[in-house]
Formats: sequence, structure tokens, C-alpha cells
Amino acid sequence: MDYHTWGDEISEDISIIGDGCAALSFASKIDLLPNHSLTIQTLDNAPVKKDHCWGFWKHSVLEESVELSKHSWNKWSIITEKENVILESTTMPYHVLKRNDWMNYCQKIAQEKGVSFVTMNSVDPAQKNIFDTRPPQVPKNALLQHFLGQTIEVEEGSFNSKTVTLMDFRVDQSKGMHFIYLIPFSETEALVESTLFTPERLDDVFYRESIKTYLKKVYNVSKFKILDEESGVIPMGKLSQHNPSIPGLGGNGGAIRPGSGYAFVFIQKQIQEAIQRVNQNKPLQFKSPHKKIDLWMDGILLVVLRHWPNHAPAIFSRMGKRLTGEQFARFMSGDADWKLRLKVIFSLPKLIFARGFVKWAIKV
Repeated sequence: MDYHTWGDEISEDISIIGDGCAALSFASKIDLLPNHSLTIQTLDNAPVKKDHCWGFWKHSVLEESVELSKHSWNKWSIITEKENVILESTTMPYHVLKRNDWMNYCQKIAQEKGVSFVTMNSVDPAQKNIFDTRPPQVPKNALLQHFLGQTIEVEEGSFNSKTVTLMDFRVDQSKGMHFIYLIPFSETEALVESTLFTPERLDDVFYRESIKTYLKKVYNVSKFKILDEESGVIPMGKLSQHNPSIPGLGGNGGAIRPGSGYAFVFIQKQIQEAIQRVNQNKPLQFKSPHKKIDLWMDGILLVVLRHWPNHAPAIFSRMGKRLTGEQFARFMSGDADWKLRLKVIFSLPKLIFARGFVKWAIKV
């Protein structure tokens, strides 16, 4: 490790490759590591980052994010052709945060705390105390969560502004697991995302047409103004580090939840745990924030969603009916205990998950 000495103090230098969510989230908390300095290294050929929405449930590691969030809701729903399951929590409401709001906030705080930002032509893997936040390697034929969303405005009130639609399966299921994610900012404005879990991303036309068809079918809306559009691809399952010789952080350090694609809360957990270890006189290390049992459960779920996607509506609606809103939020945020995990397991269709376990075991 690189050290600099001023008087009796020893300063330890840290470098992070990339300036995304994980890098800037950590940079904004560098003052929690006494006598450490930080440099954020951005490659000059890095892709341009676009703004989009991040959703999460209120959590102790997300206090600043809650303050910056655009909206929050105490209710969220899972909808199938047969039923509408509504969950509710006043202690763990669902929040939506704009990516750029969080990134700008973290960068401002980081600069005030003395973090250096430099642009590099290439990466030197031989550097000491360096961590890599570039995207992890995605295995061939991996299951992907891919989506295209439109923030729209309608002339008359159509949306229930008090309830987030986490999953609405009343859309074309012929391509694989497909649902609409709808965030109602008001009765006339909402983010509507067409989301699929399949090995390949589809043409943009499919998502846009799915949104259009859904709005007409469910809300009787045929005319709307598109205020913004966002899209993305999140790899699911086990991922390899971008460069095995450089320790990872964030998604490149195992922060992405394999079964849901959620990363924001897990990145913050990963950073908090790393800072706590350093303050216990342990080396700086970013470990996976996920428990092994949760990774095992996610692995079997992904097998089922890949091979039997037609069961997805029943799987998620049954889980929603069995859990309270707070239990659902805790499970999705990685805070489940054994009692809650068993409750989730017993809510699932037994035969299809038994088949999924066999396929998972053979693959392993």
C-alpha cells in the first residue's frame, strides 16, 4: 500500500477506477476513514452516463438517499390477470431517486472532502490499494433484466398516485417473463417501464409498443406526451470481475442481487461494512453484501424464470399475498432472517421449484 507521512500521521492512498454510483457513494464517505486519501480515476473512453430512476425501500443505510428522493409511496402492488395484490408499509415506504441527483450530491460532497478526480488513458493494474467499479463480465447466454421506460404525461387524471405498480403481468408473455413497472408521480404523470427477464434484449419497438398497448388496455389512455425515455440492461446471476487481478467494488464487487437486479441498497451496505472493517483495524476490502443462503435461493429462482417463465405471475403474486409489506421490503432489501426466508419458500409453488432445484443442482 502507498503511504505518506506528515508529522506523526500516516496517510493511506486509495484509488478507484470509474465514477459511477459505487465510486461516488464511497467517495462521499471518505471522511469516515481517518488518514485516508482517495483518487477517482475515470477512463477517457468511458461511456456517457444517462439519467434514470432508482427505486428502493427506506433503509438505515439510505438516509441521505431518502432525503434526496423525488417521491415515496406506502403502497405497492403485484398484478396478474387474476388478481391485484397490494402491500403496504409506513415504516419502509418505497422511494424513487433520480440517478443524477444522487451522483451530483455525492460528487459535490466528495470534492468538499478532498477527493481527487483524474482522467486516465488506461488502467495500471499494478497500482496498490486500487479498486475497480467497471461493469463485471457477463457470462454468455446469461439471463438479463432489460427494460425501456417512458415518463409520460396524460391530459386527465388516470393514475393512482398513492400506489406503485411493481409488477403488472397483463402484457405479452410470449417472449419470456414480462411485466410493467409503473411509478405514478401524480394522477397525470408516471414512469412506465416494459421489463423482461430473457437472455437477449429486444428491439426498442417491442417495449414502446408494449407500453402503448398496456396504457390503452389498463388505463384507456391512447394519447400521452413522452417527457423522457430511459433504458437499461442488468445481468442476473453469478458474474465475474471486470479484471480478476483488480479487486472490485459495487456491481463489479458482487453488489448486484442476482435474483432481482437490485444494486443501490446493496452498494451502500457494501460500503458501510468496508468502512466498519477499516475502523476495526482491518484491511480495506469490499465483500459481497449477500448471504450465501440468499444467493442459493436466487440461483434456483433464476433457473425457474429462465425455463418456466409462465409461472412468474403466480410466483410473485403468491409471495406478495403471504408477506406483509414490511416483510416484503426486508426480503427485497436483503434483511431477511430464517423465519422470513421460510415464509417466502413456503409461499412458492413446490413442484416447479423442485424441478428448478434439480436443474440447478445438475448445473452446479
